[in-house]
Amino acid sequence: MKRIMIARPVDFVDISQEIPGILTDVKYFTGENFVGEKIDGYDAPIILLTEKAAIALGRVQKQLMEKGYGLKVFDGYRPKRAVEHFIRWGNSEEDGKTKDVFYPHMTRKAVFEGGFIAKESSHTRGSAVDLTVIKFENQEEVDMGGIFDFFSERSYSDFDHLNIEQSKNRVMLKYLMRSEGYEPMQQEWWHFTLADEPYPETYFDFPVTY
Repeated sequence: MKRIMIARPVDFVDISQEIPGILTDVKYFTGENFVGEKIDGYDAPIILLTEKAAIALGRVQKQLMEKGYGLKVFDGYRPKRAVEHFIRWGNSEEDGKTKDVFYPHMTRKAVFEGGFIAKESSHTRGSAVDLTVIKFENQEEVDMGGIFDFFSERSYSDFDHLNIEQSKNRVMLKYLMRSEGYEPMQQEWWHFTLADEPYPETYFDFPVTY
């Protein structure tokens, strides 16, 4: 049975404090996102995850660092109020502000129908992450064949019209995340959810704060 909770459990942690060398780029705080503004509930530029998910993510980071790479994380825990902000955006009239960058070939309605944005997000349970891989020496993102939150079939995790480097990078990320207990999402190469998540039936709505 699904539950909604507004209190922050003690086992939600700031990944920057828990995982050495990890980078964050909180697009829903900065406004550099498909909505085009700061999203409700993101009151600090940090990424929160359940401790269990953060520990598993730390193991992925360790494996990558041994190869000269690292992780950059765009989103983790997402308050329910943020999902509601997305739904309001989806029901609003198109203004063209972000369409060319994030969903050039889709309508807002189609973005939801295509499964890119869920009305009940796994992020709200605290054990899902959106991320990519960087080269550790210069902190530049590797080429994944598309940007975070680009709503198109090109973002499918099994999209096969990529060059060799792009395919290799996606396979590397998927392999390492799966090796530490995360499962990929078919529509988004950047999205992974911890398979053995601690709150599988609970959706949280506390704000992202220090």
